[in-house]
Amino acid sequence: MKRRFCLTLDLKADPLLMAEYKRYHEKIWPEITRSIKDAGIEDMEIYLLGTRMFMVMEVNEEFSFEAKAAADRENPKVREWEELMWKFQEPLREAKPGEKWLLMERIFKLEK
Repeated sequence: MKRRFCLTLDLKADPLLMAEYKRYHEKIWPEITRSIKDAGIEDMEIYLLGTRMFMVMEVNEEFSFEAKAAADRENPKVREWEELMWKFQEPLREAKPGEKWLLMERIFKLEK
């Protein structure tokens, strides 16, 4: 059974930076794709409205946010990517220092 997580983050309100951010995501670095898949993330999508981004992740049973964060800290290419992405990203007011993507609370699910 897959699990789904939804996260959110803002982009800086600069049209040039936003366009550049989108270009980076048209073809992310292969090392980033590999780190995502190796962590147990089986599907990931990012949506954008204005400056607000919304990420949907479907993960396998082995996935954990803690293990992903630990692996990312050990991966120089992921650290390079994350540092580059901070150029474009704006932390939400709810974020603690250093936090980026924040986990959203599901408040409704349509029952079958």
